Amino acid sequence: MLAGFTEWPEEFANRYREEGCWLGETFGSLLRERAEKHGDEIAVVSGNTHITYSELDKKVDRLASGLLNLGIKQEDRVVIQLPNIIEFFEICFALFRIGALPVFALPSHRSSEISYFCEFGEASAYVISDKALGFDYRKLAREVKEKVPTLQHVIVVGEEEEFVNISDLYIDPVPLPEVQPSDVAFLQLSGGTTGLSKLIPRTHDDYIYSLRVSAEVCNLNAESVYMAVLPVAHNYPMSSPGTFGTFYAGGKVVLATGGSPDEAFALIEKEKVTITALVPPLAMIWLDAASSRNNDLSSLEVIQVGGAKFSAEVAKRIRPTFGCTLQQVFGMAEGLVNYTRLNDPEEIIIHTQGRPMSTFDEVRVVDENDNDVKPGEVGSLLTRGPYTIRGYYKAEEHNARSFTKDGFYRTGDLVKVNEQGYIIVEGRDKDQINRGGEKVAAEEVENHLLAHDAVHDVAIVSMPDDYLGERTCAFVIARGQAPTVSELKMFLRERGIAAYKIPDRIEFIDSFPQTGVGKVSKKELRKVITEKLITVKR
Repeated sequence: MLAGFTEWPEEFANRYREEGCWLGETFGSLLRERAEKHGDEIAVVSGNTHITYSELDKKVDRLASGLLNLGIKQEDRVVIQLPNIIEFFEICFALFRIGALPVFALPSHRSSEISYFCEFGEASAYVISDKALGFDYRKLAREVKEKVPTLQHVIVVGEEEEFVNISDLYIDPVPLPEVQPSDVAFLQLSGGTTGLSKLIPRTHDDYIYSLRVSAEVCNLNAESVYMAVLPVAHNYPMSSPGTFGTFYAGGKVVLATGGSPDEAFALIEKEKVTITALVPPLAMIWLDAASSRNNDLSSLEVIQVGGAKFSAEVAKRIRPTFGCTLQQVFGMAEGLVNYTRLNDPEEIIIHTQGRPMSTFDEVRVVDENDNDVKPGEVGSLLTRGPYTIRGYYKAEEHNARSFTKDGFYRTGDLVKVNEQGYIIVEGRDKDQINRGGEKVAAEEVENHLLAHDAVHDVAIVSMPDDYLGERTCAFVIARGQAPTVSELKMFLRERGIAAYKIPDRIEFIDSFPQTGVGKVSKKELRKVITEKLITVKR
């Protein structure tokens, strides 16, 4: 068993097996079985490239053999940073087949994040594309190799001379090691509230259960066509039901390079897409674009919206505009997923974020003393179940804060539950900003800014935004001559953090408001910036 992984207590694991949650499947066997059942059916479409389940299965076997030959073995961690391309699935399932663990980075991550994932995860390899969206990932790989000398291999999809070209790793199949359903399959990234993302260990058992139930709730079958417009490494478009859930159902995955209406609407028409997943800002762009496009979108049955709270005023425009069902999705990479059901009344779909997808999900809403609040009252959401982790990877101290003694995960979400059991998200109780679905840990960005010679202190808070839901505002106390806003933003870029983490607004301030116990009152700072924004609007 992987060191640093917290297993489910035996009584819970036995129960989940006995109740039919965990069926003993692995990702390697899942793809093999789909290839046997749906061999000639298209599994993935990317541009003009179509690959069948049988072809994907064979390529995965050959690549798995090449990875073994390269020296990658069971439980090795491999950081994957790829755009929405077919090779993402080939490398993932090849690693699953040999029992090595993908660590799913996002295309927007830069040297600060990738170096951390490689170092903390003790990665043996890092997989990139040569270039994507105008960015050269080979240059990034050189920076990472310099910072993390223990990183053994860089594998490149595309043109490559310096590192390992993935095309050289597809070799004749060799016998592969046996992988157990209870093994950790991969490491996802947490939203993160205390610095850089924590790593989330997901097993074959628990994640495949999540896919299976998601596919059932979303009515996926072999005729379903799922279009991925969000980064496929994100948990939401991976498993809710996402690309992996579509594979589970034997359906077709269509990859978009991004979410622009021009590309996405054309793909919906061409590939007869039936379901796709958006975040609120993207949904708003689609709604605004729909009236000026003449694409045939009649195949679309479901538009999912998740990643951040979706305004009811915007939500109610989905059905009349696109002629399909809106499905709200509220979940987390740590586990619990909530869906509005496809046959729910419109009132429920528009005004709630769904209810737990599994009858085995346990949910509590508690006050600051961990006492259950009354029905309909706002409190902190706690959860445990057959696909909710029992601990982050190698994070004992953090686990003590993030999990109750009886195994409930503290999600950090403030919610209330209505009489029908549907969840309404009211906000966060953690120091995290949800910028259009991308989670920004205030502490991480604060630490970067504090490294600037002219910054004495800094506090980062959320500010309301009609488009993204929240944006970031940094309140800075300068040391001596105040730096310019552009200077601080350039400083952050040079430190290699993802662009979405760079504060949208920087305010200089002489001192911070304080709480009764002498701590910085971020509540007051949020109030200050909100009032400023209201004044500007007037």
